[in-house]
Amino acid sequence: MDKILIVEDDLQIQTLLKDYINASGYIAITASDGEEALMKFESETPSLALLDIIVPKIDGFELCRKIRNESSIPIIMLSSKKEDTDKILALGLGADDYVEKPFSPRVLIAKIQSHLRRANELSGKGSVEVLQCGDLELDIKARTVKIKDRFIPFSVKEFEILHYLMLNKNQALSREKIFDEIWGYNEYGDINTVTVHVRKIREKIEPDPSNPTFIETVWGIGYKFKG
Repeated sequence: MDKILIVEDDLQIQTLLKDYINASGYIAITASDGEEALMKFESETPSLALLDIIVPKIDGFELCRKIRNESSIPIIMLSSKKEDTDKILALGLGADDYVEKPFSPRVLIAKIQSHLRRANELSGKGSVEVLQCGDLELDIKARTVKIKDRFIPFSVKEFEILHYLMLNKNQALSREKIFDEIWGYNEYGDINTVTVHVRKIREKIEPDPSNPTFIETVWGIGYKFKG
């Protein structure tokens, strides 16, 4: 049974989330501050993390960064902040989704189910276990990315995008097609999130992100993985 880490200092919201998550067949693990969250993350090994941005001791942004450096589990940020800069920062740090308060608990549960389903499907997808191009190696089952035998931390969405591009190497894929494949046809979101994620992937795998050798921009269309 999947464990969901809830990091929220508002006890009313924390209890609401815990009740909905437990009722949906998951095990809710709660933390009221960043330090407690890191201890729970290490001891409970959750399958997904819900991180409020404004929490005591260690804020959600820093928590996201620390978790992403150790794990590729899905991370959903929760915040009352509506500024695009906060969303971009969260995605840039490795978050897979950003949910504004107030939110519908049922919609949030649907997002949790979607992220976990995609993570589980990806881990067993296809007969080929390792995709390789030059010094770049993507291990599908282990969910790891390596450059010259050096492991690179990837968020779930970053991993899925790179996996999808590598599976369709030398094919020009539109941002819309990538969004629909990774986030789902019925998912509401900003198509520019694809651009943000691709930029972060380039920063991690390209020797010179401004002159990429792996992921090429196809102007007017989207992106192509050069294999």
